[in-house]
Amino acid sequence: MDSEIPAAPVRRPGLRLLASKDDIVRAWPGGFGHAKLGANYGPSLIAQGEAREHGYDQILWLLGKNSEVTEAGASNFFVVWKSKEGQLQLVTAPLGDKVILEGITRKSVLELAREKLGEELECVERKFTMNDLVVAIEEGRLVEAFSSGTAFFISPVSEIHYRGKDLHIPLENGVSGKYAALIKDWLKNIMYGKEDHPWAVIVEEKAIAA
Repeated sequence: MDSEIPAAPVRRPGLRLLASKDDIVRAWPGGFGHAKLGANYGPSLIAQGEAREHGYDQILWLLGKNSEVTEAGASNFFVVWKSKEGQLQLVTAPLGDKVILEGITRKSVLELAREKLGEELECVERKFTMNDLVVAIEEGRLVEAFSSGTAFFISPVSEIHYRGKDLHIPLENGVSGKYAALIKDWLKNIMYGKEDHPWAVIVEEKAIAA
């Protein structure tokens, strides 16, 4: 058993993520990390089992010697923080090197944020590391984090266990961050026809003659 991992973390609202160790990688640049293939998911099951064994929900996949943040389990991962210059940003890893799943939920999150929050925050697709995240927490610049995907939809993250330490992620209302909640509601309203939107077409029901 890895002595750095606590036996049973106290449950809090939101996802608890266990950062991957140096000896395991979800996907390499130029590989199949961007595609929904069995080869992309199968090798991650051992790490996923370890996370569950220690009471965490998912693995936060890191890559390389700098611990670049990639994905949370099989979901895309987002952070909202203030840059060192004070700019509020929604940040997620880029697609360019084919490590990141090009998920439709990811795309929807970015498009909605740009459409509805463009005057409030900047949407940024760039590489960032665990050290960037740790420093943002220490400096009080991290606003929230969440994952997006088919299975977890929009799920706020409340904790990341990294190198023997529990990093606590803010949840504005104790259950979710502000932006995760907003985006989740917008997507649900589109999905269930509560909002008129080009992404969804409402088909009127018609009675069938006997």
